[in-house]
Amino acid sequence: MSIFLDKNSKVIVQGITGAEGSYHTGRMLDYGTQIVGGVTPGKGGQTTGRGLPVFDTVKQAVEATGATHTCIFVPPPFVADALFEAYEAGIGMAVCITEGVPVHDVLRVVGATAGMRIIGPNCPGLISPGKASVGIMPGHVFQEGSVGVMSRSGTLTYEVVDLLTRAGMGQSTCVGVGGDPIIGTTFVDCLREFANDSQTKALVLCGEIGGSDEEEAAAFIAAHLAAMPIVAFIGGRNAPPGKSLGHAGAIISGAFGTPQSKIAAFQEAGVPVADRPSEIPRLLAQRLRETGVD
Repeated sequence: MSIFLDKNSKVIVQGITGAEGSYHTGRMLDYGTQIVGGVTPGKGGQTTGRGLPVFDTVKQAVEATGATHTCIFVPPPFVADALFEAYEAGIGMAVCITEGVPVHDVLRVVGATAGMRIIGPNCPGLISPGKASVGIMPGHVFQEGSVGVMSRSGTLTYEVVDLLTRAGMGQSTCVGVGGDPIIGTTFVDCLREFANDSQTKALVLCGEIGGSDEEEAAAFIAAHLAAMPIVAFIGGRNAPPGKSLGHAGAIISGAFGTPQSKIAAFQEAGVPVADRPSEIPRLLAQRLRETGVD
């Protein structure tokens, strides 16, 4: 199994005829993802260079293809409308890659689309290695296995996964939740899904400074996943006070959202915290031995 995505997932791409949408659609197809079409208003009836049908609306795409997932590559001002359109058409999973979406738009959408899971915005997407990929993940660094990975940073995800793969630790599903202050799917949401996934035997959580998602994840682990081998890493811990970082969600307010508070929360939950990404495979192997998970 896996979470959120498998080989049977039928995916459309909103913004499929744009430069980014077109390029990454090709990469997802090459990985083996079941891309069944795309949406660009005004270009319905056309086909892409890979022979995929283009529709004017998500509703038309869903009715024609039976799509269950969408990947969104539309400009920031149109993301809210794209998500609402996907929701109204019955899409169950929306992966929003777009960066720079206004926070109030995300708040409005997340509060009004119950029943549709949103990954992102400002995220690299998700991948279930050996099955399917939705987003901009570099598929060649992933290997199918039993380690679930969740991260706020795309490039950190790729680095950590490459380290795991080189250490012989394949992955079940990897989720880039996104680096914005408001996102559709949190670490706790991912933890709930991974806890019920028979393929996932261990977890790696890559957080960063700002916000409270990591502390909430640590509390959930302490209450529900104390027996699972889990390793964490917190990015941005050496950032100078007051330094503006790339992710909009990396905002520290006083002592709230500091790396120290996040590290302490994980340590109190019994989760080892790596000082650097290169330590993650060793720490995870140690936790696997300690818990007797093979």
